[in-house]
Amino acid sequence: MKNKRVFVAMSGGVDSSVAALLLKKAGYDAVGVFMRCYNLDGCAERDSEDARRVAEKLGIPFYVWDFEDEYKERVVNYMIDGYRRGITPNPDVMCNREIKFGLFLKKALETGASFVATGHYVRLRRNSEFRISNLIQNLKLLQAKDTNKDQSYFLWTLTQDQLKHCLFPIGDYLKSEVREIARKAGLPTAEKKDSQGICFLGKVALVDFLKQYIPEKRGAVLTTAGKKIGEHNGAQFYTVGQRHIGVANGAPIYVVEKNVKTNMLLVAEGNENPAFYKKEISLIDVNFISKKFQIPDSRFQFPVMTRVRYRQPLAKSTLLKLKTRNYKLIFKTPVKFVAPGQSAVFYTKAKDGYEMLGGGVILESRI
Repeated sequence: MKNKRVFVAMSGGVDSSVAALLLKKAGYDAVGVFMRCYNLDGCAERDSEDARRVAEKLGIPFYVWDFEDEYKERVVNYMIDGYRRGITPNPDVMCNREIKFGLFLKKALETGASFVATGHYVRLRRNSEFRISNLIQNLKLLQAKDTNKDQSYFLWTLTQDQLKHCLFPIGDYLKSEVREIARKAGLPTAEKKDSQGICFLGKVALVDFLKQYIPEKRGAVLTTAGKKIGEHNGAQFYTVGQRHIGVANGAPIYVVEKNVKTNMLLVAEGNENPAFYKKEISLIDVNFISKKFQIPDSRFQFPVMTRVRYRQPLAKSTLLKLKTRNYKLIFKTPVKFVAPGQSAVFYTKAKDGYEMLGGGVILESRI
């Protein structure tokens, strides 16, 4: 792979900075690229400058590619529309699918790159096998060495055609090791804090952003027993599992369900309330990373470990294909805080960790 040209998505953070450093040390012809996307609080300018300073330190070319319009259309509008319809969309998944491994990958290959690289915490394994007279490469995505930073959950939409052009240099490192590599190399981003929340919002609160596009409308807050305990400003602004909804109560309450048609929020006390737990969920838009794990027909089912929220523990479940193109997950033990619109991502145990098989969008859930 030496001397192969790789375009590194440099966000201005320590992870992508170290990714570029490791690739250069490994002999790649590395090029740094900052993607200018939709941004509200001006942090993109600072991040772009940080990325440029790192590229200068490493002695690699650096470019800024403008994807602002495409990002607003494909990621921001997707998120707004999802909340308007009453689901909880995942903009990080959509950003990876449409921007980083969509537009960025396409432009990089057209510009002469063999690969693109990012600072994602995930491990990519290339396994080749012979089938008849052809050499087939099966690419696998595994959880990162640092399971606390693992980002495989957000990459379930990727395909074999995309992955064959991808590199994830920091997936075999702990976050602490990445920081130490940056310090020893004297990178300007070595001590820079990690970004939090939805990247394009910065310090702008999500609900304040959504109110620019979705009108407020007072509605009832009901307990699972049907008692009204207050009012809210619009069901679209809340999500399943949310605690702070602006209603005073003797004990902490959490959103169990929302209905945008009736503009109603259903809540329950305590985050261990049985109302939060679901035994089954239906999925749409399912994607499998590896072809050998695709379900051939509606009679087939197999066991998987599933995560229905980022950082949530993996749960034992069975994945089934329905007669339609949709799928169903049945959990051995019910899972909580299942939000329609979010991603359910499934894994299987591999020799060196959990392999991410694919995922889908949660359509509905049953208690």
